[in-house]
Amino acid sequence: MRDWTPVSDAITRATGVRFECARSSAVAGGDINSAYRLEGSDGRRYFVKLNAAGKHAMFAAERAGLAEMAGTETVRVPRPVAEGVAGPLAFLVLEYLELGGRGNGRQLGEQLAALHRTTAPQFGFAIDNTIGSTPQPNGWMTDWIAFLRQRRLGFQLQLAESSGYRGKLQERGAVLLEALPAFFSGYAPTPSLLHGDLWGGNHAYLKDGTPVIFDPAPYYGDREVDLAMTELFGGFDPDFYSGYRAGFALDPGYPVRKTLYNLYHILNHANLFGGGYARQAEGMIDRLLAAIR
Repeated sequence: MRDWTPVSDAITRATGVRFECARSSAVAGGDINSAYRLEGSDGRRYFVKLNAAGKHAMFAAERAGLAEMAGTETVRVPRPVAEGVAGPLAFLVLEYLELGGRGNGRQLGEQLAALHRTTAPQFGFAIDNTIGSTPQPNGWMTDWIAFLRQRRLGFQLQLAESSGYRGKLQERGAVLLEALPAFFSGYAPTPSLLHGDLWGGNHAYLKDGTPVIFDPAPYYGDREVDLAMTELFGGFDPDFYSGYRAGFALDPGYPVRKTLYNLYHILNHANLFGGGYARQAEGMIDRLLAAIR
């Protein structure tokens, strides 16, 4: 963006203090958006995401999710400041956090457990958002199994079919959707506030060691969803898990259900990136169905 005036004006309106961008610098690391650090003439700094104007709803949803998480005062997230559209670009302005410190994984686990103790009457969220760049429907439902079947796994399977992934994936996927109640015998999840996309790259520490989680896809769901994703690609140390379990013990059925929950993300990767993810999803479905025979 050559002219940061619309973003500066949005910051001014949001904070009530005049902001004038003195310098901007690109920030690496984003796969979906371009990102920048803005520094004002008064020294204030902000983190700004940019994407095409048509992606404004995605930024509005991220702002709402971050505000919901920040309001719990449990685990640190970048506080949202403003979002809007400037010509061909949509923007999201967040608190700028200086990352790069070394922190205590146990503290992060304890704080995530505290976040998960924030609950709602139903499963879902007030606004639809995205998982990566894929739409994530969040319409409220009272039944977790129905939500998982319709809003998560079933939705991703429909996208996969539209992308050409048919045959075994769809046939076995349909069997799994019908069999979902078998994974919840004696276990009734509570609608907990989730990060929703908690892989290793979405957590870090401030210079003083404070844990931070960011780039969420939040909704109220089974807390095991977040724990499962932390195990999908790695990046979390043993202290994190011991800290979490000390604050919020897990049900004995979690080791099987974590594969069920991570199937959602592998299906999403198949829809986004192709490659071998569809075959990986087929293997996960086979293992899940074998576990309940």
